[in-house]
Amino acid sequence: MANSTLLPCLLLLAIVSLAPAASGVDASTDPRPIRLNCGASSASATDSDGRSWDGDAVSKLSPPTGAGVTASYQDPSLPSPVPYMTARVFASSHTYTFLVSPGRVFLRLYFYPSGYGGLSASDALFGVTAGGVTLLRDFNASQTALALNAAYLVREFSLNVTSPTLDLTFAPSPGAPSHYAFVNGIEIVPTPDMLTVPAPSFANGGSPDPMPIRADTAFQTMHRLNVGGGAVSPADDSGPFYRAWDSDYPYLLGAAVGVTYGKDSNVTVRYPPSVPPYVAPEGVYATARSMGPDAAINLNYNLTWVLPVDAGFYYLLRFHFCEIQYPITKVNQRSFFIYINNHTAQAQMDVIVWGRGIGVPVYTDYLVVTTGSGQTDLWVALHPDISSRPEYYDAILNGIEVFKLQTYGGNSLAGDNPPIPEKQQVEDRGIGGSRRKSAVSVAVGGAAAGGLLVVLIGCLCSCAVCRRGNKTASVVACEPEAVLQQPAHGLKPGPTKSSALFTSAQDK
Repeated sequence: MANSTLLPCLLLLAIVSLAPAASGVDASTDPRPIRLNCGASSASATDSDGRSWDGDAVSKLSPPTGAGVTASYQDPSLPSPVPYMTARVFASSHTYTFLVSPGRVFLRLYFYPSGYGGLSASDALFGVTAGGVTLLRDFNASQTALALNAAYLVREFSLNVTSPTLDLTFAPSPGAPSHYAFVNGIEIVPTPDMLTVPAPSFANGGSPDPMPIRADTAFQTMHRLNVGGGAVSPADDSGPFYRAWDSDYPYLLGAAVGVTYGKDSNVTVRYPPSVPPYVAPEGVYATARSMGPDAAINLNYNLTWVLPVDAGFYYLLRFHFCEIQYPITKVNQRSFFIYINNHTAQAQMDVIVWGRGIGVPVYTDYLVVTTGSGQTDLWVALHPDISSRPEYYDAILNGIEVFKLQTYGGNSLAGDNPPIPEKQQVEDRGIGGSRRKSAVSVAVGGAAAGGLLVVLIGCLCSCAVCRRGNKTASVVACEPEAVLQQPAHGLKPGPTKSSALFTSAQDK
């Protein structure tokens, strides 16, 4: 499409101020967020979760220089017309400047790839930077949505803001005059520092262990799963953070998916001082997935999830646990391994030992290195650890989150657009159904439904094999050998592989 047919780029400066925190409250945990309904002409609108969004075209702190554009079609899977049905379109680089209080924030970008003012969705190829970090590069929302079998996308980032302003820049990619950038919604939510502390353990043999993470590190949320339960909407999240928790079901490998259950009626979820309620909502800790009641079966398979991510980055994996059913109340009733990419991340995981009782949430973090480029998979597996002779040969998980860490050499979180999978004549992963079109994906990596091309597994198999493209990985029902991987591209090795990068705020 010729450049003359593009909508003119309307210069827009959206300056929105975070109100100061109330007396005695840290400004970084102020629950009042910023939400812009981009391209909207109305002063305020409410979404299906009850959040109020300000139209960027009529904000009293923003000059109303243009009306924005409206989507030509409303997909029935959209959770709400707000903020998806209007967009701000840019034919050249444009920067929003927000006044914020220094500290951690969630920055969420909302995209609905559709026809806007006669523009082709496939021509929306652009990059996004914020606070000096490249969040997206040559991003194509239409291709990504097709690969994920989703109608809309939410990209969530955790940024450490050190100045009174946060600049957010959208820039069309070079190479063709028809390229343009767009965004439907921008959300900025202040948070405490929930990711750089405590220091995570290396899951694949790195050192030092635990590995400190720099306080200025930027993260992208790749997966946030409520294991054993349904999706948790942003309105039902704990704290004022409005996180979305997806069901883990689409990511399970094979037919051996264990059993799901909720907490007993006489069990109360009791957050200890070390686990503030904002870490994860009660809805996550009140449901779980375990391997099942049959010890013989459990000893012959791994309960496994396959999580698509971008290759070439470090990842922080956070596991959430809570024993919620009787009779599991004592030490050494249930003990298990946590495997990540065929490495033993944790042996003798006993939730009662960690939480010191039933109904007490705990979480543990692990760091993993990926190499290469394009898309790859993180394999997470649980298996009984019988070395201590536990009463039950079983494993449990309540929730899991996966966060991508920025590269420090290039200050980037940007990955490749996922390839659109070939149409599959027959898809049978043994767990029924693929992801719904309405599912919100926070991962840039390819869809689980499109990424797993061949799966061979049975309930009693001792080996499960997943083939993705022309890559093959395996998870076996025994303890894997640990193999140290090299640091990801863009992370300069320090005295102990990568430790200097995570601990020095001066080395950028």
